[in-house]
Amino acid sequence: MSRKSSSTPTEAKSELDSSQNPGGIAGFFNFEELGTNFRTEVLAGVTTFATMAYILAVNPDILSNAIFLQESGDLFGELVFATAISSAIATVIMGLYAKYPFALAPGMGINAYFAFSVVLGLGIDWRVALAAVFIEGLIFIAMSLSKIRSRIVSAIPDCLKHATAAGIGLFIAYIALTNNSGIIVTSETNTTTLGNLADPNTLMAIAGILITAAFVARRIKGALLIGIFATALLGWILGIAPWPQGIIGFPAFPVNIAGQAFVGLGQVLNNNFWNLLAVIFVFLFVDTFDTVGTLTGVGVKAGFVDDQGELPHAEKAFMADAVGTTAGAALGTSTVATYIESAAGVSEGGRSGFTAVVTAILFALAIFFTPLLSAIPPFATAPVLLIVGVLMAGSITEIDWNDPAESIPSFLTILFIPLSFSIAEGLAVGFISYPILKAIQGKAHETDLTVWILAAIFLLRFVFLALEIGA
Repeated sequence: MSRKSSSTPTEAKSELDSSQNPGGIAGFFNFEELGTNFRTEVLAGVTTFATMAYILAVNPDILSNAIFLQESGDLFGELVFATAISSAIATVIMGLYAKYPFALAPGMGINAYFAFSVVLGLGIDWRVALAAVFIEGLIFIAMSLSKIRSRIVSAIPDCLKHATAAGIGLFIAYIALTNNSGIIVTSETNTTTLGNLADPNTLMAIAGILITAAFVARRIKGALLIGIFATALLGWILGIAPWPQGIIGFPAFPVNIAGQAFVGLGQVLNNNFWNLLAVIFVFLFVDTFDTVGTLTGVGVKAGFVDDQGELPHAEKAFMADAVGTTAGAALGTSTVATYIESAAGVSEGGRSGFTAVVTAILFALAIFFTPLLSAIPPFATAPVLLIVGVLMAGSITEIDWNDPAESIPSFLTILFIPLSFSIAEGLAVGFISYPILKAIQGKAHETDLTVWILAAIFLLRFVFLALEIGA
């Protein structure tokens, strides 16, 4: 007759987690303290990766317009390799060093700026442009060591932290409804309007939203990830999206782009120095405040921001960003940044750096599965982004809407992030309006000096932009 185990459910769960976490993974990443476990962290990491996998096809596609030998696209395979490995390097540093569940990859928007404004617009050789990204990365490393960027996070008023989280939620949802699905489209009459509901891709996105929302409503574990693949599979079966052309594809090593940033460094003096300086400043500005906004917003959602409004050891998270940017430039890709899609993994319960490690491993392995991953259609990721937007918008309730000096800057931040298509611009509007309204209330002394300095910087930037456009 077998003896009944005397272990409690908690002990049994602990034993299960331990057996699933060889090498003290649970202890190293503080699973118990964070209220998570191995299975949840793996699921969160896979979910984050699935929502970001599009970057493996999109980033090379954008950069191919500027980085090529004979014709656009001839280095696409090498750019896929550079994108995946730079993402893996930055994300694994985030996981092991900063121990946050945030993933990084070459930033959307800044890659378009790199290709179309810097290389094609200003006529700067792509090797020199990569050198500018490399220099930016080195500056970021210095800023991270001096804790300048972590001081910025600490200085952000609580209301703007919550507003940023909600704004990012709307931003993600806006991307889902526009770029990824066609549910909302541009209009000459109304700026934006309802898209063509007869379009198969739009219908699939709507179906995916219902499918994913049903999984979430039933509180099924892994609802977001299941939603992605269920929607993609349905699209493949119905012939709306092409089936993957293969499962495994061997990567093209970046022999023509790796190390070209160092070649570009030798050509810096042969280019227009002031143009190049302006380019480096834009890279610095956008990456700094996009990352600050993302870390703050997703950090609030994950519960990492403490009672003092600070993100613990934020400088380590910024260091992952900085090293990732430097390594990315050396490999041959544009600025690496923390991704708002990290919120998808956080929404699945990811709370430790192990979520990021799982995502990093998948990025590294992805170079062998590019045919499969690139076949996941945008309408399959749109539902997940929309649901994540819903979850992040909940931060609105933490804002004091009865205080105009807090509610107005918060509302402007929430509004401008999606409408300007930039986290940095939304933060800028919030930073400028907050101290001004506090001063009008006679509470200027309650505003951190750093906020005033940043408000002045943002204001000067807008003035310079206005003068440039006017000229």
